[in-house]
Amino acid sequence: MKRLTMLAAVMVAVALAAGTAQGMMVKSKEGVGDYLADSKGMTLYYFKNDSPGMSACTGGCLNWWPIFHSEDLKVPEGIDAEDFGTMTREDGKKQTTFRGYPLYYFSGDSEPGDMKGQGSRGVWFMVDPGKFMMEKEMMKEEGGMQEGGGMMEKPRKGYGY
Repeated sequence: MKRLTMLAAVMVAVALAAGTAQGMMVKSKEGVGDYLADSKGMTLYYFKNDSPGMSACTGGCLNWWPIFHSEDLKVPEGIDAEDFGTMTREDGKKQTTFRGYPLYYFSGDSEPGDMKGQGSRGVWFMVDPGKFMMEKEMMKEEGGMQEGGGMMEKPRKGYGY
């Protein structure tokens, strides 16, 4: 019975994460800076192994990093609505993107403002909209790619596990 209750709780959390959030906000945390969050204040992340319009997080990875998707996304003032889009994943599910890169939640975040996924395995980072770079901008900078702070590295394959 305990296993069924746990399984049901996980399924509800994944279902909620997959598409009910309608709004977006930019939050700020001392020592971290600005970051994107859904309408409930839950931190959104990117996977540096992804590439524009393509998710490298599949299968078991999605148990830890559920997709963020909202059909009627409301973008906060000061953020360009054109930076957001929707992609269809290889599994057929829709996922919201920021500057082409898929957005995710972290299953270990339980409260608004949690950032327990930040820096996970050196490949998962919160999205700082003021620092997040598109691939073409990254290629212009010689050696300017770094981890964290919303900066992207060249995509690699795998989950980083």
